[in-house]
Amino acid sequence: MPHDHEHHHDHDHDHGHGHDHGHHHHHGELRGGAFAIGAALNIALVVGQIVAGLLSGSLALLADAGHNAGDALGLILSWWTGSLSRRPPSARRTYGWGRSTILSAMANAVILLVGVGAIVLEAIQRIISPEPVIGTVMIWAAAAGIVVNGVTAWLFARGNENDLNLRAVFIHMASDAALSLAVVIGGLLIRATGWLWIDPALSLLLAAVIIASSWNLLRESMDLAMDAVPPKIDQSKVHAWLADLPGVTEVHDLHIWALSTSENALTAHLVRPGAGPDDALLAQACAGLKERFRIGHATVQIEQGVTEYPCALAHPHAI
Repeated sequence: MPHDHEHHHDHDHDHGHGHDHGHHHHHGELRGGAFAIGAALNIALVVGQIVAGLLSGSLALLADAGHNAGDALGLILSWWTGSLSRRPPSARRTYGWGRSTILSAMANAVILLVGVGAIVLEAIQRIISPEPVIGTVMIWAAAAGIVVNGVTAWLFARGNENDLNLRAVFIHMASDAALSLAVVIGGLLIRATGWLWIDPALSLLLAAVIIASSWNLLRESMDLAMDAVPPKIDQSKVHAWLADLPGVTEVHDLHIWALSTSENALTAHLVRPGAGPDDALLAQACAGLKERFRIGHATVQIEQGVTEYPCALAHPHAI
């Protein structure tokens, strides 16, 4: 008799997923106001910094404005895709729109990397041919950046532990407040020393920070888009934990990937010789995966391991 296969989304898991879905709706309503305030503040800041940068002749200030423009776009994209990710699954999009949050992070990284190229070119030209800078305007405009980015970071300071998208927003905004502080210090040094090379040198420093943070964001979002195991999950530990479940002698065809920047999924085959369907084991597996590893959407297949009917996906390199 063929071994018994069971493709299972346990009832407890479905109930839990429904609870999480409601939580995400509440979470989205709670964060919607933060995104709106943050985006509005950053757009106003960008306009002010561009005007101040042109009036003062400060390339560092214009670089900071360009970075903040990327932030505003990133906030709007994160806000929009966060709303998309809360849409329920459909017959065509059976996992819903969760991956839109990954795509928004990728788009934000690409936009920042493209924009930083212009900053680097202009900074090199200004090091060769320095241009006058009005330090006072530069200082006040950058100080506004500290306030806006600091307030925006504070809006996302709580509740971001379990959402990569929100945590990225918080880290990005806190870093930007520090970068604006660097521009303020640069303005003070220019006023004190008259050294015009400080402004383009600061621009190159800002460009380096933007490239580093954007490259990491691009790499992480690319990994998630390509179904890599999410960074906070150790696949070997998940495999070992599943292998320790009662009666399990083998685990194969284990896949772990991100449904969005805050939700993870898993599929696995568990071999239990001589055992039939076991709803209690499946419920234990799904509950444990959710509690221990934050994998909320698990599909587990039970096999008896009958040799005359080997699983075609048991090979370690099978996809």
